[in-house]
Amino acid sequence: MLKTRLALLACLLAPLAAVAAPETLVVCYPGGPVNANDANGAMTAMLRVVERVGQWPADSFTSLFTTKLDECRKQMADKKPKFAITSLGLYLELRGPQHLIPLIQPKIKGRTSEQYRIVVQKDTFKSLDELKGKTLGGTPLEEQAFIGRIVLAGKVDPASFFVLKPGNQAIRALRSLDKGELDAVILNEQQYAALPSLGLQPPVEAIFTSEEIPLMGVVADSQGTTPEERVRFGKALEGMCTDAEGKKLCELFGIESFASVEPSVFEPMVKLWGGK
Repeated sequence: MLKTRLALLACLLAPLAAVAAPETLVVCYPGGPVNANDANGAMTAMLRVVERVGQWPADSFTSLFTTKLDECRKQMADKKPKFAITSLGLYLELRGPQHLIPLIQPKIKGRTSEQYRIVVQKDTFKSLDELKGKTLGGTPLEEQAFIGRIVLAGKVDPASFFVLKPGNQAIRALRSLDKGELDAVILNEQQYAALPSLGLQPPVEAIFTSEEIPLMGVVADSQGTTPEERVRFGKALEGMCTDAEGKKLCELFGIESFASVEPSVFEPMVKLWGGK
């Protein structure tokens, strides 16, 4: 009798065991101002599009969003996601231990690269050297290694060269600069492009501009995914910004479109980082 009951229970549980747990897409946006609820809502819309276009069953993917660098490292290590959306700095840091390869790159205002700038109040400082020991604010400072190795190309160590004042809102840092509470602010391309609309008094000027740096997008675990899965996921994302639902994510991050990318695009960044 007991064997019969156990056999019946096994039959009842079998369909549940066959349903695979959803794959987690880890989304890392270090220092970003995006609200987690807004981001998760947009990511949900994106993943439903990915499933539909890539012909995965509904709810095959779920997302986990964070703006905290250490939290992202932890989630990437714990979840070991097949796919993730990371910053360039995190990709460079984790590419080896987590077998990451670039899959899809965003396009913003017609470009797949950006430049970082350090701005000061006009006519205060003339060069990067003059900022030694001065206060530097800005959202990119969440990733100090990236700023030092990639943005500043290894010329100075941010932690020892500046007095760093990281924050998660560029506008707040710029207002502090406007009031004289900061000596300089580091901005990414989108933040710098928004400067004219702020009407800062006194006006600001860039005294440092980085080289062109490729935009990072979606990465894949080369050992945890098959070539077919990568193609399916990539093709689904390429149509994201023209999809009625998927465009919500694009609008949230100011992205025009997604395009496939060759890993070789990032080789100069890997060399700057110190990898092989």
